[in-house]
Amino acid sequence: ICCTSSNALKVVESIPADVPILFGPDRNLGRYVQRLSGRSNMVIWDGACAVHERFSSSGILRLKAEHPSAQVVAHPECPCEVVALADYTGSTAGILDYCGRSGTKEFIVATEAGIFRELERRCPEKAFIAAPTLDGRMPNECEDMKLATLERIVDCLERESPEVTIDEEVRRAAERSILRMIEVH
Repeated sequence: ICCTSSNALKVVESIPADVPILFGPDRNLGRYVQRLSGRSNMVIWDGACAVHERFSSSGILRLKAEHPSAQVVAHPECPCEVVALADYTGSTAGILDYCGRSGTKEFIVATEAGIFRELERRCPEKAFIAAPTLDGRMPNECEDMKLATLERIVDCLERESPEVTIDEEVRRAAERSILRMIEVH
């Protein structure tokens, strides 16, 4: 079953408790879901999001000392020690919603930098501080996400190119996985 950070817990909870789960590809999201669900029979794949993996708990603690009234919001794909510091942990949509509803005026944000424009648009009266990374990168941007530009998408749709061909058996298996996720939702 496919899952996203916003529905991973619901997907795991939809699986009977006696059925083992191989959770991948993100070990941090897997550990987070395992902790929330209490599932002991999860095997968690040892992969991680290169962007979320870079956040620094010591850097967040330093920022928290500089901004004591700030709340920390973190994506569940961040390392466990970063999630442990968070006042709220959730998907991108969850972080947007939480910051909008919260009476707090200042947030330290541990997720991909693309969220900042939307946070500032929705909550212009609030301050959002990029959480630091182990290598000092601020803001923490995903180079891969930046490859998909609106211009490239329009070009692809207009030209119907490049064409991607997938083996029918693989396509059916992938479709089943997505449909199972939709059934859970």
